[in-house]
This record gives sequence, C-alpha cells and structure tokens, in this order.
Amino acid sequence: MSQPYTVQDEIAIPGFAGTVHLPGEAGYEELRRSLNPSVDARPALVAEAYGVGDLRGALLAARGHGVPFAVQATGHGTHAACDGGVLVRTGPMASVLVDPDRRIARVGPGARWGEVIAAAAPFGLAPLSGSSPSVGVTGYTLGGGLGWLARRHGFAADSVVRAEVLLADGRHVVAGPDSHPELFWALRGGGGGFGVVTSLEFRLYPVERVFSGFAYFPIEAAAETLTAYRSWIDGAPDEISTAVVLRRMPEDAPEPVRGRHVVMVKVVHAGEAAQARRLLAPLWRAAGPALLDETRPSTYAATSMGGTPNRHMDMFETVPDEVIGTLVRAAEHAQTVEIRHWGGAMARPGQDAGPVGHRGTKLSVIVDTVVPGLAEELRPYANGGTFLNFLADPSRTAAAFTADDYRRLREVKRAYDPDGFFRVGHVAS
Repeated sequence: MSQPYTVQDEIAIPGFAGTVHLPGEAGYEELRRSLNPSVDARPALVAEAYGVGDLRGALLAARGHGVPFAVQATGHGTHAACDGGVLVRTGPMASVLVDPDRRIARVGPGARWGEVIAAAAPFGLAPLSGSSPSVGVTGYTLGGGLGWLARRHGFAADSVVRAEVLLADGRHVVAGPDSHPELFWALRGGGGGFGVVTSLEFRLYPVERVFSGFAYFPIEAAAETLTAYRSWIDGAPDEISTAVVLRRMPEDAPEPVRGRHVVMVKVVHAGEAAQARRLLAPLWRAAGPALLDETRPSTYAATSMGGTPNRHMDMFETVPDEVIGTLVRAAEHAQTVEIRHWGGAMARPGQDAGPVGHRGTKLSVIVDTVVPGLAEELRPYANGGTFLNFLADPSRTAAAFTADDYRRLREVKRAYDPDGFFRVGHVAS
C-alpha cells in the first residue's frame, strides 16, 4: 500500500497514486500557477491526480483538515487562490474517446481542446471548442463555452449530455437528464462549484472545413470599421462568426503588420469560401485596403483563433458612437481591444438548456489591460451582464446569470454542497 504524503505533518492523502509536490520543489512552483497573472496561489500542496480515487482522496483529505480545495486542469479559468489548501491538477487524466456513430465525445477532466479536435477530425466531426487548443475542456464547458462555432451550434454547455461528478461528501454520481437532473442543469453553464467533474460527454458536429483566419487593416480605419460592423452583424447568418480587434502587433508578426497598431478582423465561417468573401466584402470596404489578409479555406482542426486575456469585459446590445469613440481611445493604452459578435444559435436555447446567462447579448467587449476610467465610460451603454468564462472577479458571479437562474443555482448548491466545501472560484452562494 502507498504511504500517505504529508505536508508539515498536517495534511495526508492516503493511497494517493499520483505525484504530490510540496512548497520549495520545482514541480510545485510550476503547477501552482494559473494563467491569470493576478493569482499567486500558495497551496499547502499540489497533487497530480491519475484517477477518480486520487481525486476522492485529495478531496477527503482537504475536507478532513478543513482547508480549501481546488481543481485545476490548465489554469485558464483560475481566478482565486487556493492558499493553504489542496490544489489538484488533472492534467494526467486527459483521456479522449470519440463515438463517431453517436457523434459523442467522452473526455477526462484534464483533456484539452486540441486533443478532442484531433480525435474527432478523422470522422469529419468537430467539438464546440474554445479559441485555443490549449484550453481545458471541462472548465471551459462548465463556464458556458463560447467558441467559434457557437453562432451555428450554440454554447458548449448546451451540448453536454452526461457528466460524472465527485460530490463534496465523496460520492461519485452520474448527472444527466434522468439522473440528478438539477445537478445536470447547473453544471451546463453554472461553473464548477457543485462538484468535481471526472468525465464529460458532449455532442460533436459535422464540421470538417471552414473559411477562417485574420485580416489586418490600418488603425486609422478603426472608427469606420466599427461603425460598419454594428450594422453588418444584423444580416450575418449563423454560419459566420467574427470579431473586430484593435491590436498592437508584436515584433515577431509578419512584416506588413510587424509592430504596427492595426484593426484585425477575425473570421470563422462554416461554409464555402466564396460565400464568406461575399459576406465580408462590406467590412473590407469600410476598413480600406488590407495590410495583410490571411483568411483562407482550412480544416477546422487547423484553425486556431487565439483569445484576448480578459482584464475588462462588458456586454452590449449595440455600440453607439460614444462607445466606439471610447474603445478607439482605450486602444491607445491597451494591447488588445476585442469586439465580438454573439447571437445566432446562442440566443435560441432548447427548453432543457442550462443556466448560461444573457443569451440575447449581441456584442461583447474584452480589453486585455486595465484602462483607467474605461469601465465608467462604458457602463451607461452596457447591459450589465457578464459571462462566466470571461469573468475574473468571483464577487460578481451572480451577474453572469438571470435572477431566476441564479436563485435556482443557489438551491442546487445548498442541495449538493450544503456546507460550502467548494468555495474557491465562481460559486453560487
């Protein structure tokens, strides 16, 4: 039998099969970090789990010692520090199984989108994945999951068909439409505060090829491009997803845009290239001659759109001239300002959909830098909502949902975690 790991003779995980990293060790320093630079977690230990038994052991150890407990796959969605607690990394639990006949994928809690995309592609299928193949599947999906196929097929959370969950008391249950239905509802967009998801099953879609990429225009066309964009989106079909980005390009960018301040249009069109170019022509005319156009037909598996680190986010029904002026000025101080089109299938949920909120939102704005005064200038025009995947402040969790859904989430939380064991991160309380 394995010997318990101990930290300062205080915390032990009997029979733990994975690797435990203690403070001062190289592995601890690497694995304790999230991708959010404002989170500098100092857990008592970092444990790499290899199976459900490891997860349960770590959970019960944290519970027995009364210390915080948190699970982290890639660290993309980590916004609160697990100081003095047990931090479990699920990277080793990265299994991916694809059933092409049912168009279903089953993944472990450490799987990343790149692994799912690669497994589904030989069958001409695609998941509703995130902007980067390095993003963890489970955390992204529990938080809603806004991907580049979302306008065509909806949020990733809406495609979940089953989840296996480790509860706060150590029980391992299956959540689905006919088993723990309230927990199943809450998991599809309500975040990870209800249990530890140990496997997730979700639908795949017949998307093999897309028209995708980036086009770059002079920054002087920013206001004209955004003005055209706010009306252009009203006629955009569900097959096309876009964002207009005001960005300072790095020095290793291609020569025509290297080090320049540009307007970048991001595109994923689940259809023919000729149709995409016809749809995009009005935006290209508004932005002026392109400095560089990298949009082209591609496989979905080869498409990586990248994301914008979120230091500020707002949602809008439209962007009036006052907002456009504010965003253009903000771009003088930020590395990236991204204005993204929502709508489509996201705004048409099924009757059994989970609690993903603010589905009627048309546009989001994400800024990667804290710009003084920006929030105050945008507030009068924003709709007051936010999106869990993009929300860095756990004190604002309620703002990601409708009032009725948040009330229901709190009821599910009380039923499945009555003493609030899962309290690190976004929690309905």
